[in-house]
Amino acid sequence: MRTCAVVPYFEHARTLAAVVEALLANELPCVVVDDGSGAAAHAAAATLAARHPGKVTLVTHPRNLGKGAAVLSGMRAAAAAGCTHALQIDADGQHDTADVRAFLQQAAHHPDALILGLPVFDATTPRTRFYGRYLTHAWVWINTLSFEIRDSMCGFRVYPLAPVLELADEERLGSRMDFDTEVLVRLHWRGARMVEVPTRVTYPHDGQSHFRLWRDNVRISAMHARLFFGMLRRLPTLLRRRHREVLHA
Repeated sequence: MRTCAVVPYFEHARTLAAVVEALLANELPCVVVDDGSGAAAHAAAATLAARHPGKVTLVTHPRNLGKGAAVLSGMRAAAAAGCTHALQIDADGQHDTADVRAFLQQAAHHPDALILGLPVFDATTPRTRFYGRYLTHAWVWINTLSFEIRDSMCGFRVYPLAPVLELADEERLGSRMDFDTEVLVRLHWRGARMVEVPTRVTYPHDGQSHFRLWRDNVRISAMHARLFFGMLRRLPTLLRRRHREVLHA
């Protein structure tokens, strides 16, 4: 088992260095994917890579392709470097890097599973973001016929690379904010196991969000519709699996 970190990055020059330094402190080499940042933000990422040769790899998209595309580019670079697992974490500083070790320990105990962050929100969390997540949660529970994925939107997780890249080669996955949810549902359909790790999530008062209310909500709604019809096609298989799980509970 060989693990690195994949950090999708777009215009978060103020927080990137602290995130990467915390990952390096946990002996994780990092793949930073600059998803079309402007010159100043790109220079910050390039400087960080130059400061840590052999430990920080910079992958650059010439234009913004979306978070999902950035994560997949980072995963492909990680696999090409010989890694078997990737810890995904956002560059905006919302995730508690003190929990990295807990994620890695769970991945070592469950190398075939996806290790998912289960957010523990504090008082900085906007109420609209907190309650808005439950619409996606409900659709995920419907589309998997399961409560195994309690939160599909947290961008802090560990992936085994082989099944994710196999899925990406066989299915067209969402390339933007829809990626985090869609990849979990489709992997769940394929029988992937999910293990949760509670982790604190903080929204910095001066934080920068790239979520676009109308565009991204329309994209996410279209994803849920695709997954719903995909679930209907798989309904007999999912019901049989659910029946077996109940029998063995």
